[in-house]
Amino acid sequence: MIKVVFLDRDGVINIEPGHYTYELENFKIVPKLFEALNVLKDKDYQFIVITNQGGISKGVYDHDAVKEVHIYMKLKFLEAGIDLLDIYYCPHHSVNENCICRKPDSQMLEKAIARYEVNKLHSYFIGDSDRDILAAEKVGITGVKIDANNSLINYLNQID
Repeated sequence: MIKVVFLDRDGVINIEPGHYTYELENFKIVPKLFEALNVLKDKDYQFIVITNQGGISKGVYDHDAVKEVHIYMKLKFLEAGIDLLDIYYCPHHSVNENCICRKPDSQMLEKAIARYEVNKLHSYFIGDSDRDILAAEKVGITGVKIDANNSLINYLNQID
């Protein structure tokens, strides 16, 4: 079994500008993110992104836009020496449909836990909203809530 730090995307990995981030020119990495992830990597954590992308359901952008941003994000991770195990995203939004993948529901986490044989007792979900923490609690993972756009380096003391 592996130890994983699950990461919300907008506000944790990249700066949350107050509207949907789906264009590369608006995708800016939060300062010192990779410094923090390298500390966690040295503790044998692996990384999976779990993100709601409800703008797809609302017609603001499409799957291709999300995939383009995620390819770019993976490249930035690789350049920093961080392997990104996987990315899960929910394209739904509660204003248009119900689903069990959109956080605070937990299907994305459940899939990742099963696929990668994640040790839930030694894994964390880092997010900037209550829905991230609720999703973590539903699957028995410790949630760490951070302030949006704040460096993860400031929260490492909450992760063993």
